[in-house]
Amino acid sequence: MNVYDFVKENKIIAIIRGIDKKDIIPVAEALYDGGIKIVEVTMNTDDAPEMISMLNKKYGDMLYIGAGTVLDIEMASQALDAGAKYFITPNVDEDVISFSLNQNIGIIPGVMTPTEVVNAYKAGAKMVKVFPTSILGSNYIKELQGPLSHIPMIAVGGVRPENISDFINAGAVGVGVGNSLIDKVAIKEGNFRKITEKAKILLEKLKDVHK
Repeated sequence: MNVYDFVKENKIIAIIRGIDKKDIIPVAEALYDGGIKIVEVTMNTDDAPEMISMLNKKYGDMLYIGAGTVLDIEMASQALDAGAKYFITPNVDEDVISFSLNQNIGIIPGVMTPTEVVNAYKAGAKMVKVFPTSILGSNYIKELQGPLSHIPMIAVGGVRPENISDFINAGAVGVGVGNSLIDKVAIKEGNFRKITEKAKILLEKLKDVHK
């Protein structure tokens, strides 16, 4: 199954950013225990390629593991070598999109405007990341879906338990969740169970999605 189908089926991508290498395995385990199936490690995290490789060795059969904040082909190559199954970017970089397509790797580029949505789609992206939705809100997804409903969109930025169903109901096929799920204080305290609980709450809130 490719990343696009995985996102549509599971809805939530856990965004792992800025944690220590020693914590990557317990964080991933906590996410999996909470029901999360898709994770991305952002490339601006120290030791990101090594973390992706570590995750693949331990959870490659259980988690769909990719790289986020892929800004250029060099980062994309490093992530690919580490075993990333997909790339997510904060912007539309046609070189990265082209590289991904040539390597048969899923690519979800970041967009904000309708022009960027269409340009990313024309460049070959099969799904886009509307970012930052912390500013734009779920209604913006709904407005974009008006003329562009043929382009699957995920919402990233400011997604929390209180609003996750709003984004899905507005037309997003999935969401990326970072800070409200990857609790840095809990990690520092070694309380990985808290991440599991947060994951379960997010998934529970998805039941509020209109059928």
